[in-house]
Amino acid sequence: MSNNRRAVFLDYTSLDLGDLDFSELRGCFDDLQLYASTAPNQVRERLQGASAVISNKVVLDAETLAACPDLKLILVAATGTNNIDLAAARAQGICVSNCQGYGTPSVAQHTLTLLLALATSLPDYQKAVTEGHWQKAKQFCLLDFPIVELEGKTLGLLGHGELGSAVARLAEAFGMRVLLGQLPGRPQRADRLALDELLPQVDALTLHCPLNEQTRNMIGAEQLRLLKPGAFVINTARGGLIDEQALADALRSGHLGGAATDVLSVEPPVAGNPLLAADIPRLIVTPHNAWGSREARQRIVGQLTENARAFFANAPRRVVS
Repeated sequence: MSNNRRAVFLDYTSLDLGDLDFSELRGCFDDLQLYASTAPNQVRERLQGASAVISNKVVLDAETLAACPDLKLILVAATGTNNIDLAAARAQGICVSNCQGYGTPSVAQHTLTLLLALATSLPDYQKAVTEGHWQKAKQFCLLDFPIVELEGKTLGLLGHGELGSAVARLAEAFGMRVLLGQLPGRPQRADRLALDELLPQVDALTLHCPLNEQTRNMIGAEQLRLLKPGAFVINTARGGLIDEQALADALRSGHLGGAATDVLSVEPPVAGNPLLAADIPRLIVTPHNAWGSREARQRIVGQLTENARAFFANAPRRVVS
């Protein structure tokens, strides 16, 4: 292995808001160059002479990797590796390590925040106060919008890995019963219910599974119709898991009690999205920020540090290619 330990972080401001400590990560390298962002035409130039690159979302394709013969290590500052040509990295002998499980507390918390906001009609009541309706009330309180207790209700989970399990524990703390759904393309399990069996039983459905060809548009118009009238739908996983037009239609029809999503099928939604229309009732959209607590982002830096140290010790960790 080369003694060269020069590294480049191509898009550090996708992670750092000026509140993170990079000192231990810097200590892994002789030199670590931080770039706020990197345009496609800048990647090759910035990687010349570097043995390691850190990237969150900057694309590292086969042509780019071929033009960087000194590169030995790619540290992905995220879990997803769709921006890396893994086959090309493997062929070139480049180790690729990602980060895993860093955002579980943050995303689980955000999921329950969305569920609670729907159950208590929080956005509607906040808007009513802002618009002066409480100030004009004839009694001490406003009860214009439904308030639903989670105690005794049933939550359906699609995806019961580390994140789904954390959400289940929080839901149970509110007195909810948790049922697990069978994901398409996965081996049948006795503790998982088929979608057509799960959906009619749940008062709320939350998604915590990967997006792939089996799960794309897994929740469409037919599945939404199977849900109880007034049920809630929450997605903090991937936008493509739900047919967005079907969800908008189900909300407009009044069948659902509400929906909340932290993700859309295309992000950022520069060309619009069916779920961004102004006339959709009882919908909360947050900008893919469920993962973004300072603690979660610092965990990423910690895992990048661990991965770099492990690689230089000839015992690489979290290797994806």
